[in-house]
Amino acid sequence: MDTGSHLLFGATLAGLAMLEPAAAQQPELTQAILTATLIGSHAPDIDSIARLKGYPAYIRFHRGMTHSLPALLVWPLILTMPIASLFHIWDQALYVLAWSFIAVAFHVFLDWLNVYGVQCFRPLSKRWHHLDILPVFDPALFLLHGTGLLVWWLAEDGFRPGVMFAWIYTATAVYIAARAAHHSWAVKRVRAVLGKEGICQVMPGMHWFRWQFVMETDSHFYTGTLLYGHVCLKDEYAKGSSNAVVQATMAAGGVRAFLYFAERVHVSCTEQPDGYVVQWRDVRFWYNHRLPFGVDVRLDRNLNVREHTLGWRKKMWDPPFV
Repeated sequence: MDTGSHLLFGATLAGLAMLEPAAAQQPELTQAILTATLIGSHAPDIDSIARLKGYPAYIRFHRGMTHSLPALLVWPLILTMPIASLFHIWDQALYVLAWSFIAVAFHVFLDWLNVYGVQCFRPLSKRWHHLDILPVFDPALFLLHGTGLLVWWLAEDGFRPGVMFAWIYTATAVYIAARAAHHSWAVKRVRAVLGKEGICQVMPGMHWFRWQFVMETDSHFYTGTLLYGHVCLKDEYAKGSSNAVVQATMAAGGVRAFLYFAERVHVSCTEQPDGYVVQWRDVRFWYNHRLPFGVDVRLDRNLNVREHTLGWRKKMWDPPFV
């Protein structure tokens, strides 16, 4: 999910920790847990620093090893010692360790729920896993947790935030389960209307009843929307066949990074006066009859790669937000 949501959930996890009397009654432990959940809820995204080396590096490293199975244990261990030392609570460091783990695990779980996906089962598997249940920013969850945090901040002495946040996290679990059930229905609905055999991927929007879909068959990609149960087919893309020009682009670093991440790959080749342009696109991220995410490669007549550009071809305020 987005950075703001992760930090918000980190703060509300600290409120949930107040269910434990020891955490609620000792200010030093309360502050230590809040620090641990805030940092832990964002720590896996430290891999975003890879963007400094360019977008291909970012694609390869973001939501990779820092979100992996070992990372679920490593991050809490890294955070616990300095936080326990800072707040002088070595005798209660296990509380900090436990809530650091919960914050990191919840971060990875939330990333697993959206379309971008996460390599959460590394090193056992390098596959990208995504459940396509929640958008990268969910207004309902943000409002729910934001309201709870505001109530906690404005509350008078004697207020028990743990009980309130227990209800909020129960509502969160019910909401995610409802979205999962709605997503399952949406996939079945799109399949039934299109009547085609293949892989059907339905992706959420911030509007509860608006979904986008991509249907991949042996020969085509079909994109469209599902709005209030009505399926609307938008575009159809024939799968491009590989040829010598397309194969020549495989040596480009941007193409290798793109193929490492992309799933619904569409490739097209256009001849130019001075050579060729090959466009690789991930159809998952279509918007407004366009495929904005991918890599463009320019080659000369001898099939030498002259330049390539990996990234988004859209305004930052346009969807999709991933």
